[in-house]
Amino acid sequence: MFDLKSLLDDFSKGNLTVDEIQKHITLSYIDHVGNEIAKLDTYREFRKCIPELIYGESKLLSDVMQIVDTLIEKRSSVIVTRLKMNNLEDLKVYLSSKKYFFEQGINSSTILIHKKRNLVKNKYGKIGIICAGTSDIPVAEEARLVSKAMGCESILSYDVGIAGIHRLFPILSKMLKSNVKSIVVAAGMEGALPSFVSACVDIPVIGVPTSVGYGFGSNGVAALASMLQSCTLGLTVVNIDNGVGAGAFASLIALNSKKK
Repeated sequence: MFDLKSLLDDFSKGNLTVDEIQKHITLSYIDHVGNEIAKLDTYREFRKCIPELIYGESKLLSDVMQIVDTLIEKRSSVIVTRLKMNNLEDLKVYLSSKKYFFEQGINSSTILIHKKRNLVKNKYGKIGIICAGTSDIPVAEEARLVSKAMGCESILSYDVGIAGIHRLFPILSKMLKSNVKSIVVAAGMEGALPSFVSACVDIPVIGVPTSVGYGFGSNGVAALASMLQSCTLGLTVVNIDNGVGAGAFASLIALNSKKK
């Protein structure tokens, strides 16, 4: 692992040339894991403020463990998303044995792993996260854990869908008073909640259609179509169940905002 500040200090003292610095950085762009198991972009966070994540659904548990160990050596935190449920407890036992700190998402198999007890927070990084129903919580939790890894604070409210729209107003008021810079809204079924939220606020809203629903337009198709056809401005939409993408996008908005 290289330390950028040390490299720049050495360069300023004449101990390193530009070519040598470039070589150090280039060699650290990618870490190889095992026998071509993975090539990790460990310094993505330096470029984009977004850490590399491990998509666990189709990976062997042993491969996930190796990738976690490689990433945690160089980064303050690692996220494993959508691990197979039958591997979840085994991974948690392994993380405990390594003395890593970790947080599992509510009703979710997404886990945020870090070396230190407390993660660094950015004072401008504050976002809101809302989901329409309890079934949407796993997707909303993906957004929350990604935003936390990026140094953001999340103000949450779950199960506030349009079937009882009066539940929404107190949390929207709280979010605006807390000066959140963006709001993630996860909803399945007909996917109407993001449009309604976007009509009520003057900050960006990220809609996340979830694969909650049945019959015609099930698996999130109706929710996605509804959000894409929204007539309220200020709403953008990510793919079905893409809580990770929504959390990253909302956090980038917040981290690049200096509005008081």
